[in-house]
Amino acid sequence: MMLGTDVSSLSTTATNAAAQGLSIVVPLYNEATGLASLHQRLCALARTLRDRYRLASEVVYVDDGSADATLTIARGLAPEALDIQVVSLSRNFGKEAALMAGLDHARRGAVLFMDGDGQHPPALVEQLVGHWINDGYDVVYTAKAHRDNEPLLRRLAVRGFYSLINWGARQKIPEDAGDFRLLSPRAAAALRQLPERNRFFKGLASWIGFRQIRVDYEPAPRTHGITTFSASRLVGLSIEGVTSFSVAPLRFASLLGVLLATAAFLFGLSILWETWTTGKSVPGYPSLVVGLMTIGGVQLIMIGIVGEYIGKILSELKARPIYFVAEHSEKQAEANADSAGSERTAAE
Repeated sequence: MMLGTDVSSLSTTATNAAAQGLSIVVPLYNEATGLASLHQRLCALARTLRDRYRLASEVVYVDDGSADATLTIARGLAPEALDIQVVSLSRNFGKEAALMAGLDHARRGAVLFMDGDGQHPPALVEQLVGHWINDGYDVVYTAKAHRDNEPLLRRLAVRGFYSLINWGARQKIPEDAGDFRLLSPRAAAALRQLPERNRFFKGLASWIGFRQIRVDYEPAPRTHGITTFSASRLVGLSIEGVTSFSVAPLRFASLLGVLLATAAFLFGLSILWETWTTGKSVPGYPSLVVGLMTIGGVQLIMIGIVGEYIGKILSELKARPIYFVAEHSEKQAEANADSAGSERTAAE
């Protein structure tokens, strides 16, 4: 029995890339204001890719339980130069689930993930596609060129997060890498094979391997609305990523336990030494209270860390679906429909 998956038959060459096509997955959450503008930019991008690489494209809009008119606007978008799929989830399952829903519904070979807030420039996609078709890379990921415009505390937190998640990891997650990335057909097929329900796309896309390349870029400012990622949600996402992709917190807990045990042993030796040399016992009430509170607090922290991992195990054992689709519609691009009609007429 094979414990792996052979995806070598999906290797991309410059000659078969056009036949495999490109699916653009865009998760949406309350993006009604800028969705029409983003769609026009994607249509222009699709025309460029078709003219330069003869690459057929589709866009998969995944509405993640939006509370505004996002779904209504998505239903009314015209399929100009690219096919459209609109996948509406039954409720807000979170971005990771929305990305997986888009990956599951993508019908072309290569898959590109990008946000629906307009900060991921469609013009950069042409460069990502070039690295895939011309240079043979399977994973083309983007990363922020710098964080100079962010507060110092946020920059330190990001640096600490990547240091922690990559501590002792065999496959490192590139720092500042985002979800804006392109996967070749075989990389997308490999990502679909990963069965876990607690998904962290940045980590999984790095873990699958293959040839990968980084592209630095400067995110565009939001043209509408405000970000829905508050500080608490970012902390939650960080915890999700660390506990889903790394055992560093458990190793840290073990190391901290060793350090505390060593400190307690040395402190006990110092008490014995003072008693033996001076004949006086150390009163020790303050040190005793502080020591007990320190050890108790550390134990509670360690129990919380272990609880996070136990929660992940419970979630995997329940094996609940990652998402439910409440509505799914699709529209074929006019150019593709006309071409198909011409072929049928010629055959007749």
